[in-house]
Amino acid sequence: MKIMIVDDEVIIRTGLASVIAWKELGLTLLPPAASAEEALARIPEEKPQILMTDIRMKGKSGLQLAEEARELAPGLEVIILSGYGDFSYAQQALRQGVCDYLLKTSKPEDIIRTVMQAKRRLLERWAEESRAGQRLREEQKQRFHQWVIEGNAPFETIPDFLRARPLRNGEYGEYGEYGEHGEVWQAMILTAEGWGGAESSLSLLLFAVQNMLEDLVPGAGFYAQRGRMVCVAPMSANRGRRMKQLAGWTDWVERQLKCTLRLATGEPADLPERVHHSYATASIAFRYHTLIPERIWDYGDIVHRRGGKTVLTPEEETELGALLLDQDAVGLKAWTHCVVEELIRDPDCTLESLRACVQSAALAAHRWLARTLRAIGREDEFRPDPWTPGEETGPWTGIRDELFRHLHGVMQGYHGRAGEGQRSHVERAKAFIESCPAQEISLQQVANHVHLHPGHLSELFKKETGSTFSDFVTAVRIRKAEQLLAVTPAKVSEVAWMIGYEDVKYFSRLFKKYTGKTPSEYREWGDSQYAQAERRI
Repeated sequence: MKIMIVDDEVIIRTGLASVIAWKELGLTLLPPAASAEEALARIPEEKPQILMTDIRMKGKSGLQLAEEARELAPGLEVIILSGYGDFSYAQQALRQGVCDYLLKTSKPEDIIRTVMQAKRRLLERWAEESRAGQRLREEQKQRFHQWVIEGNAPFETIPDFLRARPLRNGEYGEYGEYGEHGEVWQAMILTAEGWGGAESSLSLLLFAVQNMLEDLVPGAGFYAQRGRMVCVAPMSANRGRRMKQLAGWTDWVERQLKCTLRLATGEPADLPERVHHSYATASIAFRYHTLIPERIWDYGDIVHRRGGKTVLTPEEETELGALLLDQDAVGLKAWTHCVVEELIRDPDCTLESLRACVQSAALAAHRWLARTLRAIGREDEFRPDPWTPGEETGPWTGIRDELFRHLHGVMQGYHGRAGEGQRSHVERAKAFIESCPAQEISLQQVANHVHLHPGHLSELFKKETGSTFSDFVTAVRIRKAEQLLAVTPAKVSEVAWMIGYEDVKYFSRLFKKYTGKTPSEYREWGDSQYAQAERRI
């Protein structure tokens, strides 16, 4: 496909000719023309498919050139170049059927995008005009899907690109020569960003990437999926050389298209029958794009992961509650970042374990809210909607930010609906106790939080609740001990320490007084209840 640039300013036409890597876009750049008259004289012989012209030139204008050029070359795509002061002319050009227009000050990536839109319109038009070609492309696309994506097609339906592969001398060998020169078929899945977030922009960018890779990787096959592209290419059987090739292609495409690529590869296939397995493993690897910061990664990088942490520690849950109560948005964001980044750094982290732990954080916030509202007698004030992290959140920063937004919503909901207003000192003290580490709760600490003398707070507590401050704290600690015994394998002595009791015997007596069971009996009872529930399920 050929493109001609027309401008009477030598700086503009030579600049446009040199600033864009036209060949890598699959375009042949014809020598720029210095006037509309020169362009009209050359078009019948040189036959450009895309014309990029200045709107104002000496002699005939760009609009006159566009009109006469389309008579010489029907179907010609015309892109008008204009200055800021030529906007009314550009509008007129669009009304007259000019395909697109650009400001002369446009960035290279904007020029590339506009030209690639023109190229795609031409290819789509040519495809419509060639029904036989369209049927052939659809057939090849269907064969790619059957062989690579589904993996259940008979050999006679093998796609053309899998029937022969390039050999070292540039020729092609038949099916029986696969693997003879240390080559394999490599399936990969890639996506790109940098041309805007709209779905149409991504589709156009992937179209441009495919155009460039078709020139870079002869003998490869391509298949477009929503938001990503599947590529199967003949490559070196040596993994190191293969990854070096991929890095080279990726660097080249990114430089030319001013974009960023992310690419996952599967296990290589030495025979066409195994290409589906290469695709399947590439799909598994690609799912990890939310976890892996690198541009290129391999199935072998993730296959040995066994899963990381799936629930928050009691310390993390306590810290979260304190941040929510304090309405500390900055601290909450820092806490969220720290928790998620720690999960990401774990070499055993999987998508499932990441989502489970993130979900655990959301549930911890809901538990804090329920405890706090119950403590102040406002259970029905605010109930946040359940939340589950999305399957597709982009890079891992997406799931981190998604979690922060939910936690922030819980915090704002509490303080905006239930946490404000004419709350008594005792209500605020109860809310603080629920969020405070159990072993650190003291009358002095709580009194400082609500700005009262400890003695006065103790009197108010007895008057409003009917129980002493000490009894309320003990009840809170025992409830937290029940939770720890139910969800953690911690020893009884460790649970006692975590809720503020150094004497495990005293803790056990106190626990039985409140629950009717010793800590060990309570844990065994809980396990039996869980087992019965499992059997019922």
